[in-house]
Amino acid sequence: MTKRHAALSGLLAASGILFSACAQETAPPEPADEIRIHDEAITLDTHVDISVNYATEAVDPGIDHPRLRVDLVKMEKGGMDGVFLAVFVGNRDDFSPEAYQKAYETAIDRFDSIHRLTETMYPDRCELALTPDDVVRIEKSGKKAIMIGIENGFPIGEDMTRIQEYYDRGARYITLCHSRHNQICDSSGPDEPLHNGISEFGKHVVAEMNRLGIMCDVSHMGEQSFRDLMEISRAPVIASHSGCAALNPHNRNLTDDQLKALAENGGVIQIVALGGFLKAETPEHREAVQKLREELDLPDRRALFRMTPEEREALRPKMEEFERQRRELEKVYPATGLKEMVDHIDHAVKTIGIDHVGIGTDFDGGGGIPGFDNHAEARNVTAELIRRGYSDEDIVKIWGGNLLRVWREVERVASELSVK
Repeated sequence: MTKRHAALSGLLAASGILFSACAQETAPPEPADEIRIHDEAITLDTHVDISVNYATEAVDPGIDHPRLRVDLVKMEKGGMDGVFLAVFVGNRDDFSPEAYQKAYETAIDRFDSIHRLTETMYPDRCELALTPDDVVRIEKSGKKAIMIGIENGFPIGEDMTRIQEYYDRGARYITLCHSRHNQICDSSGPDEPLHNGISEFGKHVVAEMNRLGIMCDVSHMGEQSFRDLMEISRAPVIASHSGCAALNPHNRNLTDDQLKALAENGGVIQIVALGGFLKAETPEHREAVQKLREELDLPDRRALFRMTPEEREALRPKMEEFERQRRELEKVYPATGLKEMVDHIDHAVKTIGIDHVGIGTDFDGGGGIPGFDNHAEARNVTAELIRRGYSDEDIVKIWGGNLLRVWREVERVASELSVK
């Protein structure tokens, strides 16, 4: 075993990933470096959205589905080992028992669809991972590791027992809010605060998540909510799909001060592959996109988020046509691509170090850029990282090692709290 591969083996072992020295020594010098290190790493994506009717004949993740940027075929083609599928539920400014109940029912439907994928449709090709050890075991078996995150804590309602229920159903992170304020905390979306950070109820939610071993996700949180979470969480946190505000001051991105606080907390930022977060549109591009929305009579993203899942599903044909024409516009205007995504990785690494950076695409929820438009193109990211001088060990950390480290630490904290 070479010195380089010995170091890589040690890193993988530290992350709970077993590395075969024998297999490495007997491997031929080809394929190219990006293929070799990509296949050696455990490649994880921490945020992919799913739709209504997911894991049915209509939306089948077992085929190379034209509507999906992530399915089992594309994962295999791109050498992706695991993905967190998001149980997403939006919310309006309605905190009634009826609104909470409807959100709960929507969440359960999404949980059921993920279990249907792993337990009924394709148990021979993928498996639900509930722990980092599960991820390692499933990857070694040749299957894809499917994990569950909840995007938006709104479906918790005001019932703390639902956090335990969601954990039992497989949720291992919760994005505490989405694009509007909820009962837990203030979002980065609206200008005016509701709670001035995390609410009193939200503090109990965080404590319960720490107790159970559910990762707290800061993506979508307002700055004061973020600061509050750094104070009250006993465990490291993640940003499952975010960018760096220093490169694009979008309200969804983290400032350098937030990045440094995240690193001090022991957490990780998973860099997103969504163009609007990576690079600001030019005025001309923005005007062309707005004109296209108007021609198709399609609401903007904020209005779409306020709709029910059923209302959004009814607009799907228009949304698909909008997406097709929007990509044509990228041929006219400078596009945000893989270079800009890795620029954000570079900035985060330079600001807080290699141990606190990963990848969370937001595919099927807006993500997708030239060069990394779906999971089939994941090796392009590895190739670009190699081109920029990242080592094997660095790439292992970025693609999954850092996330697994944080997850293990969250489990350790939960174990300590359960003893107390």
